[in-house]
Amino acid sequence: MSISTLTERDRKVIWHPYTQHKNILPPIPVVKGKGTLLYDDKGRTYIDAISSWWVNIHGHGHPYIAEKLYKQAGLLEHVIFTGFTHEPAVELAERLLPLLPGDFSKIFYSDNGSTAVEVAIKMAIQYWGNKGEQRNRILAFRHSYHGDTFGAMSVSERSVFTDPFSDYLFEVVFIDTPTRNNIYELLSLVRREGSSISCFIYEPLLQAAGGMRIYEAQLLDELLAELSGQGILCIADEVLTGFGRTGRLFAGEYLRHKADILCMSKGLTGGTMALGVTAATERLFEAFLSDDRRKTLFHGHSFTANPIACAASLASLDLLLEEDNLQRIRHIGLRHEAFLEKLAAYPVVRNARSIGTILAFELSTGEDGYINAVGPAITKEALAQGIYLRPLGNTVYFMPPYCITEKEMDQVYDFLVHSIVAHS
Repeated sequence: MSISTLTERDRKVIWHPYTQHKNILPPIPVVKGKGTLLYDDKGRTYIDAISSWWVNIHGHGHPYIAEKLYKQAGLLEHVIFTGFTHEPAVELAERLLPLLPGDFSKIFYSDNGSTAVEVAIKMAIQYWGNKGEQRNRILAFRHSYHGDTFGAMSVSERSVFTDPFSDYLFEVVFIDTPTRNNIYELLSLVRREGSSISCFIYEPLLQAAGGMRIYEAQLLDELLAELSGQGILCIADEVLTGFGRTGRLFAGEYLRHKADILCMSKGLTGGTMALGVTAATERLFEAFLSDDRRKTLFHGHSFTANPIACAASLASLDLLLEEDNLQRIRHIGLRHEAFLEKLAAYPVVRNARSIGTILAFELSTGEDGYINAVGPAITKEALAQGIYLRPLGNTVYFMPPYCITEKEMDQVYDFLVHSIVAHS
């Protein structure tokens, strides 16, 4: 009797995310991860050049994080987080708050990036209700992506991700990211309609799933200044941009005007497990303090502030703040900038750009967008060369764990050049 492979067993029982199973490539059985490398069941290795969907910042199988997880699991694996508290959750909040770009005073825990955004939206909407003021409009950027739960989808660009659910999403006012050509138009809109707007949600400086779109900090600052002047709550979605991705600990550090609410996940635990954080200012928190229990924020998750996830985050913070790690982040940014100069030689490459540890460009092959077939083709070609890349359609990007070696970076850059030539 033959024993089925893991891939065959997977096909019988698994429904993968963002996957059209009609034409699926056989999923690769990963049995181990170490540093930037993923190992399959035949011993082949793959450079994780997108940090496993942007979450893994220190590399796979980091012994320090593993040690802290093991220790916490033996003490307290989980406890309900209403009426109880625990050391990892309190310590993580105490350590995060001083690092955040803004005047935040409270941390609300959830499960992932989408739920961190859901919490932020609910905080902002209820804030105005608790104050007895009618502000019921939400402002967001076009090309934005904030998650796959319904509130997060509602404040995201209407696209292939949201089309099947469009009739169920609440109305949002979408505006373009600021440019020198439209900034005055955006400011005029805020002045004209600001009194009806409850909040504005944005991915600071980088719209990731929307195509790795980068925009200017100075112009965002101008917009945030006007929004704040109108009393509009500003929600920074730093789920991707947090924890060093843009070259600083948080993208908000590039800005003078800070958010009222900040969402985090992905790199928070070093990519080891799920955890979401929504940080709020004292001004916002105080609107929920009342003898009237109806003014409570009625939101929670069974695994809110899971102690093991908090312990992983504390370990990840230890590693993140080491000077050697901060230097690696700077070095990756410099290497990306140098590679941009090489990309200028290829006419098929458009809009080559980088910010911090993220490099991106478009290939002028077919129609722009997520479902462009060149993306899956490049993924297949990269896997054959021992590299895992997953372009967003014809937007190719490289976002490595911070521990990537010089040799591994060279291998990815060489593949990108080869791929560009092949698709010219």
